[in-house]
Amino acid sequence: MSSVQTPPILSIQGVSKTYEGGFQALHTVDLDIKKGEIFALLGPNGAGKTTLISLICGLARLSEGTITVDGHDVVKDYRAARAKIGLVPQELTTDAFETVHNTVSFSRGLFGKPKDPAVVERVLKSLTLWEKRDSQLRQLSGGMKRRVLIAKALAHEPDILFLDEPTAGVDVSLRREMWAVVGDLRKTGVTVILTTHYIEEAEMMADRIGVIAGGKLILVEDKAELMQKLGHKELTLVLQEPLTTIPPALSEFDLALSEDGQSLTYSYDTRAERTGIGSLMRLLAENGVRFKDIATKQSTLEEIFVGLVEETR
Repeated sequence: MSSVQTPPILSIQGVSKTYEGGFQALHTVDLDIKKGEIFALLGPNGAGKTTLISLICGLARLSEGTITVDGHDVVKDYRAARAKIGLVPQELTTDAFETVHNTVSFSRGLFGKPKDPAVVERVLKSLTLWEKRDSQLRQLSGGMKRRVLIAKALAHEPDILFLDEPTAGVDVSLRREMWAVVGDLRKTGVTVILTTHYIEEAEMMADRIGVIAGGKLILVEDKAELMQKLGHKELTLVLQEPLTTIPPALSEFDLALSEDGQSLTYSYDTRAERTGIGSLMRLLAENGVRFKDIATKQSTLEEIFVGLVEETR
């Protein structure tokens, strides 16, 4: 018996956006997001990330295409679609003199949800804000203010949470703190979609990654598969005796000799059926090249990303 395919929580079909004056910010984007996943939309500044979020959240008008959120069309059934979404913007836009508790409670009311102190309490506790509930926002640290923005976005119990550049301009320790918050959100079943230009952020958190450049979604891939498909590995051999040149017998291999002649680096494709390492080792021995240490390094997501974006230019 075949299993029933769960419909996507978010479906983007043939979406384009052209602004007055003719600038096309998005070119025919197609994307389905699964319920409960963490999806990272990765791209440089100006790639179209924020434009896409604005279209989904009804903050900008579609030029072409359709977007549905849990089956609700964002244009024809805007209120129902928007109620499914929590949006955490880049900028800290909150009333500095309001308390944490009132800010989050008010946000719930904006979506027509009845007062429910238990929900507000649960959200605040999940973000370690409960002890700060009576504090004014101006009294909070930058990290706590960002947590309040997330709490506001979660107050009406949305199914999807958008984080638009959630850690832009914050220090490394706060960034890692935010990653932990997102990891905890996943456990509650919320679908998280984040835009970022921090490669490490996508690598740490996402299940799938979409790469956007020049308004085009150029790739959508499971993170592990992306690393495997597009990645390459380097095998570095620290030599017992330095070489002045690479022996001609080894010319078939993609080898690089360090400037001091003390190490050889072999680059190979992780997708290849045979890595060639066995043949390389045999030929090294036959040519009297001996090594005292060996290390491997896999390409990072950053290297993959840079390569993909360069291809679109």
